[in-house]
Amino acid sequence: MLPQEIIDAWAMREMAFVLTTVDESGKPNSVWVISSGLYSDEHIVIADNYFDKTRANILATGIGAVLFITKDGVSYQLKGRLSYHTSGPFYAFMKEVTPPKYPGHAAAVLHATEIYKGSVRLL
Repeated sequence: MLPQEIIDAWAMREMAFVLTTVDESGKPNSVWVISSGLYSDEHIVIADNYFDKTRANILATGIGAVLFITKDGVSYQLKGRLSYHTSGPFYAFMKEVTPPKYPGHAAAVLHATEIYKGSVRLL
């Protein structure tokens, strides 16, 4: 389960946030994300609407981070493993939180192992 501070901050976040993945050579790739949700207070689920490099990186290394900011200007970064789902409960949840105008090809799920508030490590 994510710390309560993160759950509360997620509820107060600005809509768009940054998802960063890493390829096999260690090269990062960052994309803006808007279609997402917090699953069971444990995982951030992100819709793959138009991923290309991002999808390839998730499948190749599974390393990623989410960077978001709250409406009052506090930034949080969650780092960890990313999994990719084209069926099952994460996929079904992604479909629920993704507006119908987007394709929702799959669900990328961040399993956070490190959490930061600004530069302060929380986990």
